[in-house]
Amino acid sequence: MPQLNENYLNIKQSYLFSEVARKTAAYQEANPDKPVIRLGIGDVTKPLASKVIDALHEGVDMLAHAETFKGYGPEQGYADTRASIADYYKRNGVDVDPDAIFISDGAKSDTGNITDIFGHDNTILIPDPVYPVYVDTNIMCGNYNIVYIDGNAENGFLPMPNFEQHADIIYLCSPNNPTGAAYNKEQLEIWVDYALKNDAVILFDSAYEAFISDPELPRSIYAIEGAKKCAIEFCSLSKTAGFTGTRCGYTVVPKELVFTASNGTEMSLNAMWNRRQSTKFNGTSYIVQHGAKVVFTEEGIAACSENIEYYKKNAKYIADTMTKLGINFYGGINSPYIWFECPNGMEAWECFDYLLENIQVVGTPGAGFGENGKNYFRLTAFGTYENTVEAMARFEKLFS
Repeated sequence: MPQLNENYLNIKQSYLFSEVARKTAAYQEANPDKPVIRLGIGDVTKPLASKVIDALHEGVDMLAHAETFKGYGPEQGYADTRASIADYYKRNGVDVDPDAIFISDGAKSDTGNITDIFGHDNTILIPDPVYPVYVDTNIMCGNYNIVYIDGNAENGFLPMPNFEQHADIIYLCSPNNPTGAAYNKEQLEIWVDYALKNDAVILFDSAYEAFISDPELPRSIYAIEGAKKCAIEFCSLSKTAGFTGTRCGYTVVPKELVFTASNGTEMSLNAMWNRRQSTKFNGTSYIVQHGAKVVFTEEGIAACSENIEYYKKNAKYIADTMTKLGINFYGGINSPYIWFECPNGMEAWECFDYLLENIQVVGTPGAGFGENGKNYFRLTAFGTYENTVEAMARFEKLFS
């Protein structure tokens, strides 16, 4: 009989979004005559931009001819795709070495797999509420020294470090999933200062950076001086370009991230991640990367921005409805998520059932993101505009 990874006994039996899907499917089966509006999972509904579609078709056609055929590609990503991402950073005022960029099949994979390059005795600082992948993947590999920092109404769901508390690894997400809150430059400067003083690494999830409208808010941790010495950044085309089904993301591991091993040897996190990817990953498909390369051109970003503006319009509509109803909420401005306080003192899963049964609107219970989410609920702006308007009309009838 094999020995099993019994750390799996210490995580919830069902992933949060799988449980939402299960409960929704059961309701629909029992009530086929009641149309359900889904504003729960952060999946997009607009098609890919035409320029991206053209590039994907071109990539397919290239594989049909011996002269342009591509087989195994570099595990780190094709050089031209990495260069296009570096150019995108530069247009946003940040210099990133293309050799620090690693193309993958999405930020979810990389934020989970990054645990491979760290030991198991680190003190890991994780905000609560938080994207479940950060916590679950650490528990899966036996990392139990997790310290939670509270995000709550008092700090606007933007917790700040306690300089008397030590940490080795720090998870941050801005704009935040699930709360929609975004750190400003001064706040991120404090986090970078904290990481440098602790000789720690910030794992910075910037998957929603394309939704930032305020030019004063950083779209990358590398907009902060010193961050290349203490931060790894994850990003995703899922929200930037609608690649939720196409699957493409990237992780930036600066070469400045060098630490000393227990035997005195210096170890580069860039080299370690490169070794990890070369061993466990055969690279993102050429077709997808050919499409991704176009995303980061000025023309591609302009085309993809049309979809982002569509979702921002949805977010504003939801936010305006919450304001009209007097429901406290966060996000909805620089983020596609609206994080609202459950009405009438309800807890999150109670609110989920209440909304599903009374107005057939599906969201995500905040309790699935941590203890501080037990009285909050997340709605996404990624639905169609028509469904968003209808869902908010149902909210008004229910809570007016």
